[in-house]
Amino acid sequence: MTPSTLDQWLAHCAAMHPTEIDLSLERVVEVRARLGIEFKVPLITVAGTNGKGSTCAMLEAIALQAGYRVGLYAKPHLVHFEERCRVDGRMVDAAQLLPHFEAVEAARREITLSIFEFTTLAIVRLLSQAPLDLVILEVGLGGRFDAVNAFDADCAVITSIDLDHMEFLGPDRESIGREKAGIMRAGKPVVVSDPLPPRSVVDQAEQIGADLWLFGRDFNYAGDRQQWNWAGRERRYNGLAYPALRGANQLLNAAGALAAFEAMRSVLPITAQAVRNGFALVELPGRFQIVAGQPTLVLDVAHNPHSVAALAQNLDQMGFHPRTHAVFGAMRDKDVAAIIARMVPLVDSWHFTDLPLPRAARAQELAGIHATSGAKAPGPVTVQCHPDPQAALAAALAAADPADRIVVFGSFYTVGGVLKDGVPRLGARHVG
Repeated sequence: MTPSTLDQWLAHCAAMHPTEIDLSLERVVEVRARLGIEFKVPLITVAGTNGKGSTCAMLEAIALQAGYRVGLYAKPHLVHFEERCRVDGRMVDAAQLLPHFEAVEAARREITLSIFEFTTLAIVRLLSQAPLDLVILEVGLGGRFDAVNAFDADCAVITSIDLDHMEFLGPDRESIGREKAGIMRAGKPVVVSDPLPPRSVVDQAEQIGADLWLFGRDFNYAGDRQQWNWAGRERRYNGLAYPALRGANQLLNAAGALAAFEAMRSVLPITAQAVRNGFALVELPGRFQIVAGQPTLVLDVAHNPHSVAALAQNLDQMGFHPRTHAVFGAMRDKDVAAIIARMVPLVDSWHFTDLPLPRAARAQELAGIHATSGAKAPGPVTVQCHPDPQAALAAALAAADPADRIVVFGSFYTVGGVLKDGVPRLGARHVG
């Protein structure tokens, strides 16, 4: 029976291919050709280990403020699948996606596609048919064999590169960098916002003749606590306010976004006012998102040692909170020991949670890793295990004083789990 709802289509996609992740490009390229998907507007692809989502959000926000019609494919989602596709700054409806799922199903015929490949083709087909001026595609895993790489970018952006998904991408930054560099195209600009990129990235750009924009050579930033400045090859922006996205690495992401716009200035001119407004208005849930309340709630999808180190730095800079309560769930294939060890000095109470998928570590497993971490905690520490993120958050709230803070991190599924019914507004019991 042909699926008739988005949930049915997603279940159909999940059941079709023997593996969830299949790093190859031939099948996607073939089905794309059968579908006749082409872009007549500029296309930017964004790859990297950390910072992809923030960079995409900044590119989108600035372009919207410049008056361009923008299509964005971002992943993964936090709560609803439809979050992955935005047109003109608005999430698409499930009904808008259905004809494109049907078209991919008809075109693939004998070819099986992984869920990531199938959904990418459906979303990109929608974007290719929408009346847009710019399309931004976020790469999922790696770059060279990711389904997004079936489409030729007019500008590629590579954000920070660190150790993640090593079972697919290789054991070190050089190997991982080589995979990310696969999104480059000959003669086209590639912006690398990692301050210390692997040599493999630079070598690939030189080998294929891409127009390489390196942080520290072709663009840079400087700033103080009040404002920051950016300089590219020909353009400068002075006295910029900090982006609305919080966190230690957001200026690197912002600098990369501005470099991409300078590299594309002949087809996408951007005004200084659009830059200022875009940075002021940019939003991205789950990236050091601070929800005001009692206690303060911090939501962060950090899920590898590099991003968790940035989270820890950001927490250090927040000001004084008597106690920090952590809600933590993670995938079993992550470097969980390193993640927990980095956060132990900051956390007074741990609430480990199960997550609703087979490759997630169980809460009891996480508690066991914590018990053997060896890192020094700030004082006496409590540990509890919970069946889901909402139960973990409720328990953390019950144990918290109004002046404390609760940090939810470790996975998109952990943050998405507490956002399932909307953004929580916390009100702790008051002492006395």
